[in-house]
Amino acid sequence: MADQIILLAEDDTDLGNILSQYLEMQGYKVLLARDGQTAWEMFQDNDVQICVLDVMMPMMDGYEVAEKINRKSPETPFLFLTAKSLKEDRIKGLKLGADDYIAKPFDVDELVLRIQNILRRTGSPEVMSFQIGQYDFSFEELVLKGPEDSHKLTMKEGMLLRFFLQHQNKLVKREDILEELWGENDYFLGRSMDVFVSRLRKYLSNEKSVAIDTVRGTGYIFRRK
Repeated sequence: MADQIILLAEDDTDLGNILSQYLEMQGYKVLLARDGQTAWEMFQDNDVQICVLDVMMPMMDGYEVAEKINRKSPETPFLFLTAKSLKEDRIKGLKLGADDYIAKPFDVDELVLRIQNILRRTGSPEVMSFQIGQYDFSFEELVLKGPEDSHKLTMKEGMLLRFFLQHQNKLVKREDILEELWGENDYFLGRSMDVFVSRLRKYLSNEKSVAIDTVRGTGYIFRRK
C-alpha cells in the first residue's frame, strides 16, 4: 500500500522540519511547503490525503489555501496550525470546513493523534508501511525487509511492532499493550507478549538506531535515535 501523503504548509523553517521528520517517522509521506502558493501547487500535483496548514504564511495564507482546496477537493480533510487563539479566528477556520484547529505551541504527539483521528473519521486507511532504519516494515504483508535479511511476521508480531512504532520513544505499559492487542490484561498472555518482544529484538538486532528497552515492572520503550 502506498504511503499516505500529508501536505504540510509551515513557513517556520525549524518547526516545519521537525514536524516533517516526525510525521515521516510515523510512516507518512510529507510534502513540506514554506508558503501558501507552493502548498496549493503541491496539492494540485499530488494525491494528498490530509492537509496541515499554518494560518500565517507568505504569498497566500492558510485560509486562502483551504478555500482553494475545498473548492477543488471538498472531501480532502484539513486542519489549521496557528499562533492565534482568538475565538473569531477559530470560528473562521471551522466555517471553512476545517476538521480541526490546533494552537501553537503544541505537542507533536498531539498533532499526530489529531491527524490519525481525522483520517479514521474520514475513512482513510491507517498507515500500513514504516521505515525503520535500513528496514521496510509492511504491516499489510507482515514483512520486515532489510538489505541483508527478511522476516515474515506473525499477525501478533506485526501488531506489536506497529504498536511500538506508533508509540515510539514513549513508555508503554504492559497492561495497555495487552488490552489493546490481546483484549485483556492476563499474566499468561503477558508471558506470551514477552516472547514476541524477544523475537522483535532479534529481527531488529542489525539495526543500531532502534532498541526495545524493558522498564522492569512497568512496560517497554521502543527507542529510535
